[in-house]
Amino acid sequence: MKAGAGSRYQRGFISTHPSVGCPRSAYRLATDRMGPAMSFRKDNSDYEAWLAEQCDVVKKDIAYKHHRMKKSPFIFLRATYFRWARKIGDWCPELMDAPKLLSIGDLHLENFGTWRDADGRLVWGVNDFDEAAVMPYVLDLVRLVTSIQLAPHPAVDPRRAAKAVLRGYREGLEEPQPALLFEGQTWLRPYAEPAEDRLQKFWNEVADYPQYQPPSRVAKALIENLPDGVEKKNVRLCSVPYKGGGSLGRPRYAAVGHWRGGQVIREAKALVPSAWTWASGEKSGNSNFLELANGRYRAPDPFLQVRHGFVFRRVAADSHKIELGADAGKKLQLNLLAAMGFDIASVHAAGLAPIKALRADLERRPRGWLNAAAEVAADNVKRDYREWRN
Repeated sequence: MKAGAGSRYQRGFISTHPSVGCPRSAYRLATDRMGPAMSFRKDNSDYEAWLAEQCDVVKKDIAYKHHRMKKSPFIFLRATYFRWARKIGDWCPELMDAPKLLSIGDLHLENFGTWRDADGRLVWGVNDFDEAAVMPYVLDLVRLVTSIQLAPHPAVDPRRAAKAVLRGYREGLEEPQPALLFEGQTWLRPYAEPAEDRLQKFWNEVADYPQYQPPSRVAKALIENLPDGVEKKNVRLCSVPYKGGGSLGRPRYAAVGHWRGGQVIREAKALVPSAWTWASGEKSGNSNFLELANGRYRAPDPFLQVRHGFVFRRVAADSHKIELGADAGKKLQLNLLAAMGFDIASVHAAGLAPIKALRADLERRPRGWLNAAAEVAADNVKRDYREWRN
């Protein structure tokens, strides 16, 4: 394949033949084998106590997160990676013998976005690696497909969705590369480019950021990351409230300046060890954020930095996380799901586990394994969600 041409999944050409139904497998029986479930509320309380030891928790954001967690199972999943990390081995023990590599962890439908690379090209792909940790690689695939099953009013059959993700993943292992929105993957632009109302919403939110003085080292780094020529005395330092899903509660700040006719924004978000570390009972270690973000088969964001325990990045109307919102289900076309699978593979392909080992593991898994595992996980997430609402 020519560089930049994109695979057939990236270009949007994917078979839409219905997948053959798979019988209920041992995964479906996982809930029955587990016995009484550990209280979600207990895990939530323990995790938040641990989080408070890692950073200065923003209590009003935690309260907002608790409120949002009652809205839907999909939003609940986004907000509770710590529970997934703690329980997925119980829910789906058959997954845990897969080859391990540095994985994304908190993967879901809204963990994809756009950025500009060092050559100014617009890139689409996974753009949040807060929870990166070494784990069985299949967990990234299962969590993505679980989020598809929990999305409101999905437009595709779950089995076909899982099949599309897996096909994209297989092809991504063959030819890992980034998705460039003005070259081989132009078909992705309607999913990535914000509509006019979203643009207005973005700038309204920026205008509403409350002024706030971040810690001195963070404030200094935010200002240093702005372009040369920005008048420092006119930079507005702010807090960024109520943003994110699982990261709600971590301090998040922004510097907003004016430069050559428009606004420029740099954001800093507190970076803490992955919840996988917490769930595994391991000692808190260094973040793996940049190792995945700057992987061999990605077109990295040159503005992305980790300093002073914070992730710094450029934020703009054309460089942001894509939230599918209430219409998420309608937007889940098979070609988009395959592109997500392809991008995950491009992240995994740079890992320590040989690609041939990943292919061999996929070959040994029974037909329908991904959809079946996601069904079990989705059922358990819904159970936790009901506990939280009640």
